[in-house]
Amino acid sequence: MTRAFVLSGGASLGAIQVGMLQALFERRLTPDLIIGSQAGAINGAFLATREPSVQTTQALGDLWHELRRGVFPSNPLAGLIGLMGRGDHLVAQGPLRKVVGRHLQVDRLEDMHVPLHVVVTDVLSGEELRLSAGPALDAVMASAAIPGVFSPIEFRGRALMDGGVSDNTPISHAVELGADEIYVLPTGHACALREPPRGALAMLLHATSLLVQQRLLFDIDRYAERARLIVLPPPCPQGVEPTDFSHADELIDGALITSRAFLKSIDPPDHRRADVTAAKLLGPHSHAAPA
Repeated sequence: MTRAFVLSGGASLGAIQVGMLQALFERRLTPDLIIGSQAGAINGAFLATREPSVQTTQALGDLWHELRRGVFPSNPLAGLIGLMGRGDHLVAQGPLRKVVGRHLQVDRLEDMHVPLHVVVTDVLSGEELRLSAGPALDAVMASAAIPGVFSPIEFRGRALMDGGVSDNTPISHAVELGADEIYVLPTGHACALREPPRGALAMLLHATSLLVQQRLLFDIDRYAERARLIVLPPPCPQGVEPTDFSHADELIDGALITSRAFLKSIDPPDHRRADVTAAKLLGPHSHAAPA
């Protein structure tokens, strides 16, 4: 049996995957291969060269604490230039690249201890690509290059951007790579906001997260008969915006509690029950209005 972990994108909500991973490792559920997109590519690259342990997830949590310090500072000058059509980004990618690079333990994707596959999007053709070899840092940064927020990354002569544009939760790639048991780690979306996101960037990422949820539900239904899918539900209701990196601990702790309870409820793993839970929590739904 080949077990894959599929790690979705979600910007700051990627911290949710830290709690999910800890719950999985507590049950000695480890991947034979990892496929990541956007924030999931960052988490996947961290995992792929380390022991699948609780200690590793705690160290990954430390990375998310670093990300909240200065990674998404809005640069007024860059933003103005971008809006005038003379630039292609609002935020410099340097701080994020520095944090990610500091935690990478190998230089190339093919040298990962656990095979890592990173999903990206070709800027010119719109083609969905899977990177399995080449410079690891460039590949991860390309997958994390949210369009309009970060600049695309040049990789082997192609301009590449956010894998989430073409496939935010790349279940199809896990199936193509021969996985017959797939643990899907979605980040969810801010489903319980009391007011609309503030700012253009926050609104852009929130709207994008709503769009990609529909693709995820479609793929869960599409591939349910081709592999055993176990979709871990993210904490819900979720009121953190994808641009807000100040809630890492809250997201990690909430995901750990939710994932522990979920995995216990499907012990032994039952992908059909997992699908029902995913449909309820990932699909459109409402919460009680605040008093």
